[in-house]
Amino acid sequence: MDSFTHRRNVLGLGAVLAAGALLDPHKAAAQAASESVLRTALDRGKLIVGTGSTNPPWHFEDDKGNLTGMDIAMARILAKGLFDDDTKVDYVRQDPAARVPNVTTGKVDIVIQFMTISSSRAQLVAFSRPYYIEGSGMMVTPKSKYKTLKELVAAGAAVNAAILANVYADDLVHRLLPQAQVLQLDSQANVFQAITAGRADVALVDASTVKWLVKRNPDIYANPIEGDMAGQAQLYGAAVRQGDLDWLQFVNTCFDVAMYGHEDGIYDKAYEEFFGEKRPPRVTGFPPM
Repeated sequence: MDSFTHRRNVLGLGAVLAAGALLDPHKAAAQAASESVLRTALDRGKLIVGTGSTNPPWHFEDDKGNLTGMDIAMARILAKGLFDDDTKVDYVRQDPAARVPNVTTGKVDIVIQFMTISSSRAQLVAFSRPYYIEGSGMMVTPKSKYKTLKELVAAGAAVNAAILANVYADDLVHRLLPQAQVLQLDSQANVFQAITAGRADVALVDASTVKWLVKRNPDIYANPIEGDMAGQAQLYGAAVRQGDLDWLQFVNTCFDVAMYGHEDGIYDKAYEEFFGEKRPPRVTGFPPM
């Protein structure tokens, strides 16, 4: 072997070894800022996710008491990206009001809890890229005297509309039911209970939740309107602590590759399971937003 060939082989081997080193997550963690959650999570060996447990199809308990849902799938995607093991997640079950405090104080690494992205919240936390565009849906019971949106609007102030408490609650209701009385409640479970108990005539909840519940419990719930409500779109994203760009970039990369790239197994299976339809086809060429 001549000296040129030997030198070329040595350089090639060095490049391979260097590439392998870069693919080692624990060595890669050293490149992240020491205070970054990316480095902290890798050193810890598990991801800590703040989420809920009472809002299907986003986060709820299965028959064995284990958390499942689309939010849980997104957490598993991150764990798979971090450790090549989607089970390395500890879940902190929290009320919606704890989402911002828990991530800003470091109690959790990230919040994945069907959190609506808004400019006001973005002053407190950093949001990931959206992983779902939600619409608003209406739900009644099969025994309800109101069967359509037209009937609900015509009833005016006689209608009591239950909705999960949030800064947009009154506006969301009155866009669809201008004169309805708004009943803001502290959990989706209480919103559902309000219509089954007769405290409310209609529940305004996420369109995905309406589809989930009406399909599985047609004897309890009915959907007076087909499809999502025009003009009611909300972006769902994960929330992380502000100022940690290494961690935010990693989260966005995992979500991008799961939603639009080749690491799509968890996302695609969850999308079909929890929304009852296959995810839209991936299109090659011009990249997604």
